[in-house]
Amino acid sequence: MFYVILVLGFILVIKGAGFLVDGSSALAKRLRVSNLVIGLTIVAFGTSLPELFVNIFASIQGNSEIAIGNILGSNTANILLILGLSAVIYPLQVGKGTVWKEIPFSLLAVLVLAVMINDRLINREQFSLLTRSDGYILITFFIIFLYYSVSIAKGSEHLQECVLERDMVFSKSVAWIFLGLILLIAGGKLIVDGAVFVAGKFGLSESMIGLTIVAVGTSVPELATSVIAAIKKNPEIAVGNVVGSNIFNIFFILGISSIIKPLPIVAKTNIDISIVLIATIILFICMFTGKKLFLDRWEGGLLLIFYIGYVTFLVIQG
Repeated sequence: MFYVILVLGFILVIKGAGFLVDGSSALAKRLRVSNLVIGLTIVAFGTSLPELFVNIFASIQGNSEIAIGNILGSNTANILLILGLSAVIYPLQVGKGTVWKEIPFSLLAVLVLAVMINDRLINREQFSLLTRSDGYILITFFIIFLYYSVSIAKGSEHLQECVLERDMVFSKSVAWIFLGLILLIAGGKLIVDGAVFVAGKFGLSESMIGLTIVAVGTSVPELATSVIAAIKKNPEIAVGNVVGSNIFNIFFILGISSIIKPLPIVAKTNIDISIVLIATIILFICMFTGKKLFLDRWEGGLLLIFYIGYVTFLVIQG
């Protein structure tokens, strides 16, 4: 029954995110909000809603390993699995701004988090904790990134293509927003409960479940967005979606999670954050190997191989 609950949870959060994005986009258009603002806020926020609601419930229930594992696992999957698969489908051309600003910003996010979760090593304390103060700092970084995104996006047209055009009456828009929120709340609770049960049933750590099943499940919106963008030969959206999501996951979602309840950090988390760090560096290096400012098919294949190796390591370790 708990396996059904876990799958049902993923279905609910994905459908809920879709309803919330569609309803919010339609409502925003009725209120004459620009496509740019909709793209930067509602659509970008929508693809990370599954991670957000899973982490909210994991934090409230004290399942810190699932909360941390979900974010680190999602960020790893975003680069190695989603960008790897997208590049195999269609080589991804990356803008200079993404290479020299956004990818380094995502690298900064990983480094900031690495410092915050290593109280044991840096301050010689008995245990490491992602505190509420850390959460506020992460949120501050997120606000800086949001300001940067708005400033560089002026005049950009590709964000308009992310927005789903919906012709809805006001009451239907509001109804979809509330329905989306209800599904996200219910789905997030089911995923956390199901993941805890699966971990206990097979003697696996909650961290391992968070890094694999939960992380990949909550990354489905990013997967769908990037793969469809690759198929439609719109690489800027495919890459921007992933890099932006990784920044959003650490600065906003982990920020909110630790503000709700400080998150204890286990020692092996350093291995997982090292994988995210290495994956981000590999992505940066790929911009200068083969065809410059391109993620070629063979590079995408390598990313997929790395991801398969990483998951195999987690299964053996778990």
